Amino acid sequence: MSDVDVSSLLTWGVAMLTLPGERESGDLHVVKSVGSGVLAAVVDGLGHGAEAASAARAAVAVLERHAGESRLTLVERCHRALIGTRGVVLSLAFFDGAGGSMTWVGVGNVEGVLLHGAPGAGPARTILVTRGGIVGSELPRLRAQVCAVAPGDTVILATDGILQHFADGLPRDAAPQRLADHILSRYGKGTDDALVLVARYAGGAGMMA
Repeated sequence: MSDVDVSSLLTWGVAMLTLPGERESGDLHVVKSVGSGVLAAVVDGLGHGAEAASAARAAVAVLERHAGESRLTLVERCHRALIGTRGVVLSLAFFDGAGGSMTWVGVGNVEGVLLHGAPGAGPARTILVTRGGIVGSELPRLRAQVCAVAPGDTVILATDGILQHFADGLPRDAAPQRLADHILSRYGKGTDDALVLVARYAGGAGMMA
């Protein structure tokens, strides 16, 4: 079975800033279709500069090459590949178009939040629970979190170059790219690389955004 078209399942946008004075960023992202779903991930190489960027690129290469494996296996593969490097922290979310669910895993301080698009009795947001550690150095016991998602639900992943509370007061009906740009411009620290990935779930596989 061929992979689903990303745009049939998600609309997404990314905004990033390289620390002034550095030639490359250690904050990178992946958005890749896998079967009936889409993998979205943000990787932050520790520190900044060339060594951080090298570690982040190594993690991204693993995620892209093995995206079809389970989320826990992906993180473990990244860990093995990054031993001896500076290491990374990362968060990833897999949107399952067939099951209407999202599975996410986080190690370190790439913050994540799921904003629920439809008003209802439940909470307006769900926080991504990450585990302390460093991929490539100190891998914690991993645990995946699975959430039901509905059309209009939006996931935001942000590196530690973004101030906390970045999801407060957002114009939720804005397009993902506009949201990413807004968060970076308003909450970017300016003292580190920074990256924000915004992904909005459009519905089951085959539905157009």
